[in-house]
Amino acid sequence: MGITTNRQPPARLLDLTRSLSRAGRQPTGIDRVELAYLDHLLHDDIPLFGLLRTGAGYLLLDREGLSAAQTRLHGTEPWGEADLLSSMFRKRPEMVRRAESDLRALAIGRCRPRGLAQMLRRHLPAGAGYINTGHAGLNLRALGAIRNGTGGPIAVLVHDTIPLDHPDYQRPGTVERFRRKLAAVEEMADLVICNSRFTETRLRETLAHCPETIVAPLGVTPAQPDPLLLPEGLPPARPYFVTVGTIEPRKGHDLLLDVWDSLCATRPGEEIPGLLICGARGWNNAEVFARLDALPPDGPVKELRGLPDGAIAALLQGSCGLLFPSHAEGYGLPPLEAASLGVPVVLRDLPVYRETLGNIPVYQNETDCYLWRNIVDQLSAVKQGHDRNSKVPRFAAPGWSDHFDVVGNRI
Repeated sequence: MGITTNRQPPARLLDLTRSLSRAGRQPTGIDRVELAYLDHLLHDDIPLFGLLRTGAGYLLLDREGLSAAQTRLHGTEPWGEADLLSSMFRKRPEMVRRAESDLRALAIGRCRPRGLAQMLRRHLPAGAGYINTGHAGLNLRALGAIRNGTGGPIAVLVHDTIPLDHPDYQRPGTVERFRRKLAAVEEMADLVICNSRFTETRLRETLAHCPETIVAPLGVTPAQPDPLLLPEGLPPARPYFVTVGTIEPRKGHDLLLDVWDSLCATRPGEEIPGLLICGARGWNNAEVFARLDALPPDGPVKELRGLPDGAIAALLQGSCGLLFPSHAEGYGLPPLEAASLGVPVVLRDLPVYRETLGNIPVYQNETDCYLWRNIVDQLSAVKQGHDRNSKVPRFAAPGWSDHFDVVGNRI
């Protein structure tokens, strides 16, 4: 730590390792942040380079290479076939091997981990600033090599401290890995960008010697609703609700299934609204997965995997509301995206949502199934009465331009 970050560097080095590792998969909120930085910085006049860790070592791309890779990193253009080198890493997912092959062809530099500092010195001007928004490569060895190679400031965007705050929701090994990442940030970062005041507060409470921090809310850019992307049979004919996110214990899908079990036990089928669960299956959630596997095909609850963003936006737009009973969030994009579409949002009363959404959502008790069932009934009635617009305050979502106005010349 200690390098000033109040002036723009002669060049920027953006870490895109996370985007590479997610090739071929639906983007998460953190994925979108990394790509938003790529999009923004490609349009800036300051020279831009991209750093990616592959199975065979590091790749360095210049602005031309990043521009060529941009659409593929976004998933709007297919990756090519895996080359001979990538075929040697059979344990890596096929799409990642294909992506690594394409990116190798675009790279201006390649090296093994021990050669990272030398490669950066060869290609980047002294004082280039390093930016990491995806948390990949946050370790003392990598950050030390980057500092030695560039001599410039290191900026890291921290999304949350959830692995430390809620260890019971994590996969084995996640808590200790995250602890090591934060230790590296504490020792090496010159600036930490926080997505909310809540995240900043928790970070400062966690680190004994916290680097300088700034708060820059993330941009909210909901996809354009596109009903043509919906599979056959969607949207349902009945009124319905949507929940969006990876199916993991933290997200609270068990509560929603309890609510619908209660509805199914007390009402005729035609009077029960639908529940569309949009998201990939995560981890440590065998009981919920078993309940999803047991759902009747003609029942009111549907599990929908792999829907594109435009399809999910179309479902949200026609829904009674977004239900989001997550136990913890550092920012949580789905409720903000739903609110920006004018969709009612029901969620747990978390500090970050008081900060970002104010009085727009309906805040519900954490575990009271009866209260959640009541609000489902109320919003179903509102939807059927076609008077939603009089009930839902309009939400002016922050854009990425707002985020980068705050970050400004600090990176």
